[in-house]
Amino acid sequence: MPPIPNLLATRLGRLTAFFFLYVTEGIPLGFAATAVATQLRRQDVGPAEIGAFVGSFYLPWAFKWAFGPFIDVFSSERLGRRRGWILGTQLMMMLTLLACTGLNLPAQLGVLTGVLLIHNSFGAMQDVAIDALAVSTLHEDERGLANGVMFAGAAIGTAVGGSGVLFMMPLFGLKGGFVFVAGCIALVTVFIVLPLKEARTPIAERRAAGLASATREMKQFSMEAFRSFLGTRGAFAGLFFALLPAGAMSLGLALQSNLAVEVGMDDNSVAWLNLWSNVVSAAFMVIGGWVSDRYGRRRTLFVYLALMSLPVLYMMGALIEYQWIMPVSPNDTVKRLAAPALVTAVWIATLTYAVAQGLMYGTRSAIFMDVTNPAVAATQFTAYMAMMNLAIAYSATWQGIAIEALGYPKTLLIDAVTGVLCLAVLPFIKPAANKAGDGGGAARARRLAAVLALMCLLYLPYRAGWWNVGSAAPIFETLFTLVFVSAAVFLAAGSAVLGDTATTLGRMGLALAPLLLAMYLRRWWPQGELLYYAVPVLGALVLAAQARLEWQVLRVVQAAA
Repeated sequence: MPPIPNLLATRLGRLTAFFFLYVTEGIPLGFAATAVATQLRRQDVGPAEIGAFVGSFYLPWAFKWAFGPFIDVFSSERLGRRRGWILGTQLMMMLTLLACTGLNLPAQLGVLTGVLLIHNSFGAMQDVAIDALAVSTLHEDERGLANGVMFAGAAIGTAVGGSGVLFMMPLFGLKGGFVFVAGCIALVTVFIVLPLKEARTPIAERRAAGLASATREMKQFSMEAFRSFLGTRGAFAGLFFALLPAGAMSLGLALQSNLAVEVGMDDNSVAWLNLWSNVVSAAFMVIGGWVSDRYGRRRTLFVYLALMSLPVLYMMGALIEYQWIMPVSPNDTVKRLAAPALVTAVWIATLTYAVAQGLMYGTRSAIFMDVTNPAVAATQFTAYMAMMNLAIAYSATWQGIAIEALGYPKTLLIDAVTGVLCLAVLPFIKPAANKAGDGGGAARARRLAAVLALMCLLYLPYRAGWWNVGSAAPIFETLFTLVFVSAAVFLAAGSAVLGDTATTLGRMGLALAPLLLAMYLRRWWPQGELLYYAVPVLGALVLAAQARLEWQVLRVVQAAA
């Protein structure tokens, strides 16, 4: 048997390699969001638990930027500077999937969520290493095509992990699905990754290894990202645009698979629905990007995002018409049968949603490139992508909780309305004349610190029960989780930027950042009542103090530019 060629040596080989590498990223996501979520619903796991499960699967991708410095610093020339990381992460992805075969579902859903959270952390590391390999090996005249091929690979992987496993479920069950997904990753590892041969890194470009080097790079990353996000009005608007839902999202998350199970669709039907929605979405990703290049990104993206709410509102109307309001248990003794027209409505809504989502997908990424500072492109763009994953994670979580509290139609209505909120930000996302800064960074830092401080304080009366929000509580909980995560990122990155200009406040902010992130645990650990009052107060005080600073370091950088 002739040796397998090094795919990085030719144009076709590089496109093939990155296509399959992105397939390995899509397979686990499709498996969790479609195949596992479908089977959990059949076993009477509630939408809230499934939403939290799917949301946690996306959560590591929201913090993938943190892996970059370690992947840059800790490398092996023998294994390949990026190839070594890809090999290691794929091995760990396979092991974590195989570890799930011994779990008893749904009784051990919490353990499964924890193991897959670790699995997807390795998946996020792999993504950073793959992107770094692409940057260093793709030729300039093939990067556009390569990015399209990579996104297509992710879509195909999602279909394989979702539809493929559901098609084969009668043969090997859900536990066999974990083995199948691990096997797909193993095939790519053996036939794609192992034969890759990276060019050796010139000695002048090799980075000093060690934890201290990674820490320095993380600090530099924080400073560059902070300055880039606040440096221009367009980049600052992009920050909010990335954190808001990118259009209505419910028909692309667990709500859709939950509903498909409830209205009586079997695994084959769900698999076909998932397969066609991914194929349609992939096709319209290409079309949407081409149209946006021709007619302008902001104008076309405005239309795409608005279109995403229409199938959601259509689905809401169909559910109201057929009185399918609250989630029903698949194991009820008296089984409720859905009208054939309602099942047809699920197909229509899902496929038309795939059209709108596909149109939006590539165009949204391109508009972030428009406002990214070329000097720190990798840093800023990676952070934007990470924030978009955070939006997916919190959307899946609140929707699962809201379905049980409010029912399907109201959840869909809220999703359709909140999905277009980003349109208010879109007009401000304009490329600046000087992407290094327009002189307003210091003022933006003060305003953002003040707003975050106020939002942290508003959590206190909400926690004390002074606001009677009733069934809307899941939405408020999601909002405050986003506030705490944003405050933590601001304080952590701000501490690096402030440096010697405000040493005490910077250190206090850095110490508070992990505690603010820990507020995410309040749903699962209600015993920490004192912590849940003290941390927001301390965070608000430090943020308020930082809102009074001059942030001279931002002014100096922008003036020099």
